[in-house]
Order: sequence, then structure tokens, then C-alpha cells
Amino acid sequence: MKSSKPDRRRFIIPSFFFMILFLCVLACINEVRFDNLLRFGRCAFANTTTNTASHSMSNEVVIDQAANSSSEDIRILIGILTLPDQYHRRHFLRMIYGTQSPVGAQVDVKFVFCNLTKEDQKVLVALEIMRYDDIIILNCKENMNKGKTYTYFSSLPEMFNSSDGPYPPYHYVMKTDDDTYFRLENLVASLKPLSRDDLYYGYVIPCPSMDPFVHYMSGMGYLISWDIVEWIKDSDIPKNHLEGPEDKVFGDWIREGHRAKNRYNAKWSMYNFPEPPTRCTHELWPDTVAVHLLKNQEKWIRTLKYFNVTDNLKPSKLYHIP
Repeated sequence: MKSSKPDRRRFIIPSFFFMILFLCVLACINEVRFDNLLRFGRCAFANTTTNTASHSMSNEVVIDQAANSSSEDIRILIGILTLPDQYHRRHFLRMIYGTQSPVGAQVDVKFVFCNLTKEDQKVLVALEIMRYDDIIILNCKENMNKGKTYTYFSSLPEMFNSSDGPYPPYHYVMKTDDDTYFRLENLVASLKPLSRDDLYYGYVIPCPSMDPFVHYMSGMGYLISWDIVEWIKDSDIPKNHLEGPEDKVFGDWIREGHRAKNRYNAKWSMYNFPEPPTRCTHELWPDTVAVHLLKNQEKWIRTLKYFNVTDNLKPSKLYHIP
């Protein structure tokens, strides 16, 4: 009997320690499971929130985004030449182009101006870039007819050519003004049958002319293929002829360089606002690609109302617009 007590102690003590070890292991396992369960719950909640937000988007927007992701789509860069202080005009144009989703195209709209010169510009434009990422600041002194257009086109290859992305980065590049309204769906439709090489597209000047091989395209908005953009960067012809009305000077480059064997006159889908009437004006009509000389809000509103741009406004309890 006496000899059995030490045996019991030897048995009980290891068992006690084993039980403690077992409980510790069990607690650790449960803690891990609880932590994983907690993480799973967070992920499930996040996914639910994301899915809810995604479903809140209209089917039309989702379809357009899917269409715009195709490698076969036309890639277009629209550079709107403007001035650093035109903050309100840029915000307005962001609404105008942000509500257009052309099918079968990737259209990037950028605002283009020369170096900033004032302290408030450095802060406010930096905020715009942080929020919208749609501004190109050229290394030049602000001007209209002393080389800004050349600096714009010649700077693009270095900005956008990349071994990581598609080539060309854009099939077409446009220069336009901040008083021109482009209807992107019609623009894309007009480009689809055209060549993606050696192309010069726009509104032929002078106004009565219909022959794009005689003169040049109006500065309201003209478009060229990427190979011509690269030619402008490399050729001495543009470098040696910078000053003068920028659209006419551009036409001189094309003529002297024997470029743009493919040309497209978009008249009368592009035209000046009907009032005051001139040989360059045209009544607003459904097949419009672009309207120019929208110099005040009244002309913008009349144009936007004519094309019913707010017809797709979704009904909501949050507002009532008759």
C-alpha cells in the first residue's frame, strides 16, 4: 500500500501537466479559429459593401466599361488647350465629357496649358491633378500662336510611349478649344471606317471649301493619327515654323512634310454655333460631331438642351427637376 502512493503521484503529476498543456493548445486553436472567423466576417462585409456599390451602378455604365476594355477599341486622346486660371470652365467640361460613354472607344480628355506662374495656381491646379488626373502642363510660356500647339504634340510621345502599354498608346490625338463641344459617340462613329495611319481630320478652312487637300483644318478641333504626332516630334519642319495662326501653321507643316495622305472633312457635322450667322455657322442638327464658339453659358445651355443631354437623368426622391 505504501509503495502505491508514489506511483499515483508519478501518474497524477504528469497527467496534470498534460491536461494544462492540452487546455493551452485548445485555447490557442480556438483563438486562431475566432481570429479567422473575425477576418472572414470582415471580408464578407467588405465584399457585400463592394457588391452593393457595384449593383448601384446602372447596367449601361457597366456595359460601357466592359466595351471600353477591348483591345480592338479606338484609343483617342482629346487635348483641350486652355489656361491655368480657367478653373470653372474645366469643371464644367468635366461634367460635359464625364457623362458621355462612347461604345467601342477609349476616349481620354486632358486639359493642356503651359507652366504655372502664380502661387494660387500651384496649389489649385495641384489639387485638380490629385482629384482628376486629367491635366497636362507643358514646358512653355503661355501663348496662343507662338508654338503652344507644337509643344503639345511634340511632347506626347515622351509622355505616353511605354514598353508596358499598347503601341500606339493612342490611335488618334486631337487638339481642340475649350469653347467647342464634341459629341463623342458621333466622333467615334465617324472614325471607325477611317485609316489609323497618316490621317488628318477636321473642319476644312476656308468655310466654303470642301476639299481637305487644299487648305487646312480649323482650330476648333482637328485630329491626327499617332504616326503624325511622332513625325512632329522628330521633324525639323515644325521646329522651324512655329509662329502664326496655329491651325494654319499646322496645315503648313502637313503640306511641307507631305503628310496626311488620308484626310477627312467633317463638315457639316462640325460647325460654328448658329448665331451670329456666318459662312461657317450651321443650324444645330442631330448628326453633329462638334459645335464651336460656345463663348457663354447661354449658348452652351441651348446646345445641351437641343441634344437632350440630361434625358437620362435617373428619377430619385432626392430631387425634382421638371
